[in-house]
Amino acid sequence: MSQRPWISGFLSLLLVAGLVICGLATPLHAAQEYACSPTQEDEMGPLYRPGAPVRHSVGEGYLLMGRVKSAVDCAPIAHARIEIWLAGPEGFYGDDWRATLFSAAVGTYYFRSHVPPRYGLGRPHIHLRVSAPGFLPLVTQHYPQPGAGEAVFDLVLKSAEQ
Repeated sequence: MSQRPWISGFLSLLLVAGLVICGLATPLHAAQEYACSPTQEDEMGPLYRPGAPVRHSVGEGYLLMGRVKSAVDCAPIAHARIEIWLAGPEGFYGDDWRATLFSAAVGTYYFRSHVPPRYGLGRPHIHLRVSAPGFLPLVTQHYPQPGAGEAVFDLVLKSAEQ
């Protein structure tokens, strides 16, 4: 019986592929390890519009605050651009409920608004788009806890160099 060396190579390749798919082996392009877990991306939705006025407040009753940080080393990111939009108190989006702000030198930010209402069938939320030189843009959403008047929501960005 003759040996077919390509069969053993093919079977080895199938075995490795199966282990990767099952999560028992790591592919060569494995995800980078981060000192801080990157913020989960979320839908931008169809109502984003660039050019919102620079301001920290569009209402009263809810305070969103946190820090913009690098996923690589958890270092604060100064002067990150944070664009925010949410539905108004009556449940409709509009220019009165949009803002642009920038993180402080130590990466902190704050934003005041009304408590976000339900929008359609979705739960109350605030949209955020964060950008900073050297980092990938982040689009995410913050979902307030029912009855809460404030929340801490850190925005952790991935490096563009990865």
